[in-house]
Amino acid sequence: MNKKQLDEFKAILEAQRSRIIENAKRTLKTEIELSNDDLPDEMDMASSVYEQNLSLRLRGRERLLLDKIELALQRIKDGEYGICEECGGKIGLSRLRARPVTTLCINCKEEQERREKAYV
Repeated sequence: MNKKQLDEFKAILEAQRSRIIENAKRTLKTEIELSNDDLPDEMDMASSVYEQNLSLRLRGRERLLLDKIELALQRIKDGEYGICEECGGKIGLSRLRARPVTTLCINCKEEQERREKAYV
C-alpha cells in the first residue's frame, strides 16, 4: 500500500474517531440528566428513559469501534495496516474502504464466519 492510500485511510479513521468523541461529549452534556420539571407525566418519563438507554447503548457500541479505530491507526504507524492478521496476505482496498478497521482479508473473514456459524 502506498503512502497516499495510507494517508487516505488515516484521514478516514481520524474523522470517524472525531465523530465518535463528539457524540460522546454531546451525550454527556445533553442526554445524561433527566429533569422531573421537563417530564410532567409518567409517559414522558418512560419515553425519556428509553431514549437515554438507547443513546447509552449506542455510545457503548461506539466505544468498541473507537478501540478498533485506535488499533487501525496503530497498525498504520507500525506499517501493518492492510495486512491480514490471519494469513498475512493483503486486504483488498475495496474491503478497507468499506470497513477501514478490518484486520482480516475477505477469505479469512468468511472462514471465521463459517466457524462461528458452526458453533451456533
